[in-house]
Amino acid sequence: MASTNLPLTTAIDYADRAHGDTSSAKSKKESTYASKISEFSGIVSATRKVFIQRVDSEEGSILENSEFKLPSRRSLFIIIAGNALFQITFFIVVSSASAYTEHLGGSPTFAGLIIGIPALCSGLALLVITRVDEGRYDGPLNLSYAAMILGNVLYALAYRANWLYLILIGRIVSGFGFICFLYSKRYCSDPRIVGIRRRTTLASWLVVGQGIGFSAGPFFGGLLYKIGFSNPVFNGVTSPGWVMAVVWVMFWGLHTLIFKDVSPHFREQAIEMTHAQQPATTSQITRQQWGVIISNIPVFTAEALGYSPYRAGNFIALGGICSFPFLLLNVWYARRVQDRVTLAFGTTLGFVGLLIMLAILHTDKVTFSSLFVCWFLIALGFNLASTCTLSLLSKQLPDGWNNRTSMAIQYSNYVGRVTGAILGGAGVKIGMVNYVGIQLAVVGLGGVIYLTLWRQLKAKTG
Repeated sequence: MASTNLPLTTAIDYADRAHGDTSSAKSKKESTYASKISEFSGIVSATRKVFIQRVDSEEGSILENSEFKLPSRRSLFIIIAGNALFQITFFIVVSSASAYTEHLGGSPTFAGLIIGIPALCSGLALLVITRVDEGRYDGPLNLSYAAMILGNVLYALAYRANWLYLILIGRIVSGFGFICFLYSKRYCSDPRIVGIRRRTTLASWLVVGQGIGFSAGPFFGGLLYKIGFSNPVFNGVTSPGWVMAVVWVMFWGLHTLIFKDVSPHFREQAIEMTHAQQPATTSQITRQQWGVIISNIPVFTAEALGYSPYRAGNFIALGGICSFPFLLLNVWYARRVQDRVTLAFGTTLGFVGLLIMLAILHTDKVTFSSLFVCWFLIALGFNLASTCTLSLLSKQLPDGWNNRTSMAIQYSNYVGRVTGAILGGAGVKIGMVNYVGIQLAVVGLGGVIYLTLWRQLKAKTG
């Protein structure tokens, strides 16, 4: 029988081989596990990278979309069209206010007060209304419509009552309606509904409405005065009040049907302005020229050219009509040109118009053509400049400051309209050279400050 015992060396070799095979298998298994773990880690890492890129892309898309957002077209129409109607209501009495007050025993300065007093009353009313509006628009707009209707009716009844101060009372009541000048501006820069790259565009539409107002208002006021309507209730000087009262009744009904209000606002953040943010407020200075220029034209043209209220109204309207195509063109360019450039260009045009006016006064060559060139440059220049005041300020300050910036711009506008209307009515008395010199001083001071702060006024376009 053969023996089953193996030699010792053979047994040792067999054991070493078996142990080696087991170690090799275990090593391969561990290597496979490591490879799979590494492959899984790579997949996780790649997935995480793709996810992060997608989230970043979505966040960037959301941010970009938020910069271009707009409210509903119907609501925007109410704001922009309403702004144009408010401008027409403000300026429609310019042509005949002097004749109206003279008929009731008033002076040209009192006529200027009639034009400017609504701005003062509106400014006082805003101190209360902005504290209780909760960031909404429906309530203030309804109050404005009611004030417009009642104020225009009282203005028209002054002739029948033969009481000079009823004109003033009517305009004071209308002043509570002109609070919507603020709410139109605030709506078009409200960060809840308007993106930062759409604010200058909407501000340009507001200025188009302003152009319509100072063109159509004096024209229709002068036209109604020309027609006359020999009636103690509805005549040349009272018809603007009656017509606008009816228009506001109809517009109020349209507002009720299509306007959609916003939700209550967030609390304004108590953010301290930085050094770089403060200079933007100086851009509002150009708005102070409008009341001065508009209010003086009927008085000055009557003195220098023998114009009636009808012809003076047509003269104002002609300058506005000629500048209107450029204002519409500015709506398109507003998306592509920086606000500070538009502001500089507009202010320069207005300044040149004032310089030409001063030159023709010194040479005593006041004609229709020379005066029209001045008026056109002033109308176009300061209209263009005024498109950027609110939008530029809102772009440089935190969103929570929207109400404050709107009020700052509006109060600047009110100061210009009140003081300008009174100064305009008395322009001939104080001397036209002095009158134009005051305007040049104001614009020149604003221009110097503006050029000093050129770098700080850089902001996004649109």
